[in-house]
Amino acid sequence: MSAPAALLNLLWLASPALPVGGFSYSEGLEAAVEAGFVHDEVSLRVWLLSQQQLGQTRAELPLLAQAFRAWRSGERTRLIELNDWHLHTRETAELRRQSEQMGRSMTEWLRERERAKPGADEPLSWLAALRPAPSWPIAFALAAARSGAGEREALLAFGFAWAEGQVQAALKAMRLGQTAGQRVLAALADALPALVQTALEMSDDERQAMAPMAAILSASHETQYSRLFRS
Repeated sequence: MSAPAALLNLLWLASPALPVGGFSYSEGLEAAVEAGFVHDEVSLRVWLLSQQQLGQTRAELPLLAQAFRAWRSGERTRLIELNDWHLHTRETAELRRQSEQMGRSMTEWLRERERAKPGADEPLSWLAALRPAPSWPIAFALAAARSGAGEREALLAFGFAWAEGQVQAALKAMRLGQTAGQRVLAALADALPALVQTALEMSDDERQAMAPMAAILSASHETQYSRLFRS
């Protein structure tokens, strides 16, 4: 695939318009606003940079890199292991449901795109067969592997899509102007390349999901009286 086509495919995957429902989740940010941990631009930037470091860099980005390689090399058993690890390390029910719902939606989107192509699609059948559901990073990894883009670029797209989604959630959940939101997004984008490099070099033994306060807030969000987001 030509470089321009690969870039366009990757931009498509990172777009908030992708019909996977990412706009309906705040990943605990709404609960952090409700609890007062996030209340202005400075506290939002600190919160999101911490989540980027603790959640994205140590768990989802290295998982995505490993899944990307497994899709490229056709390692079905490896993909099952990675999917199981991700779903079993979701700390709350709503975070697990988020990953499962977005993974299923990405699977359907890929199926629709491939519908007109002749022949069996074995990787897509592997993705759809993951139980209890294909998780979001594993499904995104297949889409990225098919985009024609490289591994590093796939992680950058995934990481930026997360950052943009979190800033958009903040704009809806708190008093924050668009310009302030763009400053926070710039800080997340500036930090991303170095974090992606760390994730690319991470082994299975180094990958971990450990963000206790985010987990507590996510659990609190499940019973929050008034909320805009599903997580």
